[in-house]
Amino acid sequence: MDNSTGFGFFTGTYDVVNRWRKDFLDPAEGDGRWEEFPGVTRASAHFDGRASFDEIEFPTKGFAGLTLRLYDPAADAWSLYWASGRTGTLFPPVTGGFRPDGTGLFLGDDEYRGRAVRARFLWSGITATTAHWEQAFSVDGGRSWITNWEMDFTRRTG
Repeated sequence: MDNSTGFGFFTGTYDVVNRWRKDFLDPAEGDGRWEEFPGVTRASAHFDGRASFDEIEFPTKGFAGLTLRLYDPAADAWSLYWASGRTGTLFPPVTGGFRPDGTGLFLGDDEYRGRAVRARFLWSGITATTAHWEQAFSVDGGRSWITNWEMDFTRRTG
């Protein structure tokens, strides 16, 4: 896979099934610790596939977010920037790229409720009509991870 156009698949309108932990740092399992809700995202590619933008709406949550993804050819790496419509905040980027197997791994430093975390985004299961994204946080420098948000995307047809 050509890392420079790794997000070329992500164009169009997608229905999204979200699943997130009610507390992003709670490592315990169990249905009561997770919440599922819908989303709709509209994604577009720019700069010959070396930039990607999407806006996602969470209708049952009453907020939206944006992601801007930019490819840096000198570093052969992507930087992903998330902005929340709920807070008006642009979060620090995660950076990385796509592996030969087509999965994308992106890492960065962030903060959650005043606590420093290492953030990891993983893209997988990419097909012509579907994709999977997940976010995980680490509070121990990346030795262990708590997956706290998952999205399953299905492209709308027609």
